[in-house]
Amino acid sequence: MAGVKEGMRSIDDIRTEIERLTERRSELLHALNDGHDPALVAEHQELEERIQQLWAEQRQERARLRFGERDSIIQRARQEERLERAA
Repeated sequence: MAGVKEGMRSIDDIRTEIERLTERRSELLHALNDGHDPALVAEHQELEERIQQLWAEQRQERARLRFGERDSIIQRARQEERLERAA
């Protein structure tokens, strides 16, 4: 996922960006209520996709905080699997 590669941001940073984009999305929806504008439709679609990415990033960060880094989780699982096979 993109969250780790982009530099780990705090949940608060992600939440702040979600709120900012959600506010902009609301403004766009009001503008689109007044009439169809292809540029606004395109921007709205981009915002929807970005908001979904941010929610995924937030879920990933919450999981990382709760369970640890992905690589260490995989390493522990492999160790447990080896122990079970050896037993």
